[in-house]
Amino acid sequence: MTKIKICGTTNKHDALMAAEFGADMLGFIFHRHSKRYVEPKIAEDIINELSPSISKVGVFVDEDAKKVLKIAQDAGLDSLQFHGDETPEYCRQFKGKYKVIKAFRLKDKASLQKINDYDADFYLLDTFDKDSHGGTGKMFDWKILEDFEFLKPVMLSGGLDPDNVGPAIIEVAPYGVDVASGVEASPGRKDAALLKRFILNVRKAD
Repeated sequence: MTKIKICGTTNKHDALMAAEFGADMLGFIFHRHSKRYVEPKIAEDIINELSPSISKVGVFVDEDAKKVLKIAQDAGLDSLQFHGDETPEYCRQFKGKYKVIKAFRLKDKASLQKINDYDADFYLLDTFDKDSHGGTGKMFDWKILEDFEFLKPVMLSGGLDPDNVGPAIIEVAPYGVDVASGVEASPGRKDAALLKRFILNVRKAD
């Protein structure tokens, strides 16, 4: 079954709702410039209420490694997602302590060239936007992924919503899908109907 990651979690209500509807992973964004930023202490309080079966993912952008580890330990994270210009060496230092997800913002086939240099646990494929590190609500052309062999399981992101997630799964066959803006009423606030329909349509596609 396709794994479902709900990103940009900012409050307990949304977290528990996503878990109840069947999400596998919840993402907490610790990048202060994000509209979905959450304070580490608030994330810790939310995570304490969640089942161990839900994977808790911290999202960081070019953050100091010591700060990443402190937040991860304090908040009780399982996985670390790096969404900036982190190097393979930077990402490698966290392997063995946490699951590592490296995000790549794609605009063409050339964007794929260095992905396999990263010894992460998962690759997350998002849409390139010069003004944002994620949560753009924009899709990229999935056809650029054709005939490219990824060395790690792929999570698909970028403009996914309840209407296009089924076709995305059928066309790309990713290990997982990642959504934020596509199930929101406003940045950082999830819409129950959209969230439920998104998860239902993933399971239908499976």
